[in-house]
Amino acid sequence: MRADVVVIGLGPGGEEVAERLADAGVDVVGVEAHLVGGECPYYACIPTKMMVRASGLLTEARRVPGMAGDVSVSADWSPVARRIRDEATDDWDDRAAVRRLESKGGRFVRARARLDGPRRVIAGDEVIDVERALVVATGTRPGIPPIPGLDTVEYWTNRDAVKATAVPHSMVVVGGGVVGCELAQTFARFGSRVAIVEGGRHLLANEEPEACQLLHEVFGREGIDVRTGASATGVRRDGDGVVVTLDDGSEVTGERLLVATGRVADLDAINAASLGIPPEARFLPVDGQLRVRGADGVWAIGDVTGGAFTHVAVHQARLVVAQLVGEEAPPFEDHAIPRVTFTDPEVGAVGLTERTARERGIDVRTGMASIPDSSRGWIHKVGNDGFIKVVEDRARGVLVGGSSVGPCGGEVLSMLTVAVQARVPTAVLRRVIGAYPTFQRAVSDALADLAA
Repeated sequence: MRADVVVIGLGPGGEEVAERLADAGVDVVGVEAHLVGGECPYYACIPTKMMVRASGLLTEARRVPGMAGDVSVSADWSPVARRIRDEATDDWDDRAAVRRLESKGGRFVRARARLDGPRRVIAGDEVIDVERALVVATGTRPGIPPIPGLDTVEYWTNRDAVKATAVPHSMVVVGGGVVGCELAQTFARFGSRVAIVEGGRHLLANEEPEACQLLHEVFGREGIDVRTGASATGVRRDGDGVVVTLDDGSEVTGERLLVATGRVADLDAINAASLGIPPEARFLPVDGQLRVRGADGVWAIGDVTGGAFTHVAVHQARLVVAQLVGEEAPPFEDHAIPRVTFTDPEVGAVGLTERTARERGIDVRTGMASIPDSSRGWIHKVGNDGFIKVVEDRARGVLVGGSSVGPCGGEVLSMLTVAVQARVPTAVLRRVIGAYPTFQRAVSDALADLAA
């Protein structure tokens, strides 16, 4: 088989490339071993946010007493599981996505792909010769830590958690990153007794310490046993459950064990060495045009480059498509990547944290504003935990980062994202008139604190 362009990995980014090229009349072949659409629609962004939404409804109902009368609510996981199957994943069937690609003129191969240099792809029994371009979008897989005994017990990854048809009575979550925190809070709100174990000093270790500490406090109030600065040193079966031993000698137990310790790109599986990628590489190295360094005619997008977000993969896909159809394509910029952890409170952030900015040698000053102290936060009253933090490059007078933590934190983040992306002077941002009373007004308060 021959094709002008071959795309291996049809997650959000790869699917975007293949469909757009097919729409443009390019001869394109997409190769995917699992589900067209990838992690996001089937196991991550969409179904997990359905879970978060359901758990948030339960919590809002429980906040009614003292605010709006009285209410009695009981948790039921069955409509959540049913909605995931019916509305999000089509019971993990991607035939509609395959038909969509083929209806546009693209060809599809269901197989695991291995590279044989930059001009040949081995997809199962099929050998595909690449005429013009190869796009690698093979994503990542869950990283499983080498904890002694882990291979002797049954454990969940995020995929198993999303497929759950019942809430376990108790759960141990190993990993306090985005996935671990979102799922820990979700299952706890549906009645599971949850312990979360994180080897680092904080939950969400890549975010501002104020966000990490606030989430720790909120989890404690909700009955989640948070163990930070504690690494798992062993796992063993105990009846129908598991026991996780920590490096301080303590133990936590649960009916279920969820491993959420990050994700890794499996470069060996695609034979990235045939592109000249060194064996120690964690991700595919790309230049500003997303071309794999040292591999002529090869582009890479999404998680396999270290991107880690659906919105980044889709944005990168559009830049690559523009290049391949002869349109002007600006270089990829990563200074204003937004990210949101959909806990309650939501933890939204863009650009650099204060710590990472200082590590890069930037002379920074910061501004803070408390959401409960804002007019909207005071009106909101219950469930109003949060803050706005802005990080300014003092010399240039522009924001290099910002955090929006609180109710609708991810939505309020949009103003900060535009400010960081466009390098809007903070003097100009202070003149922005925010509607009253909104959570966004706290951004103005943080900017005022910055200037104080």
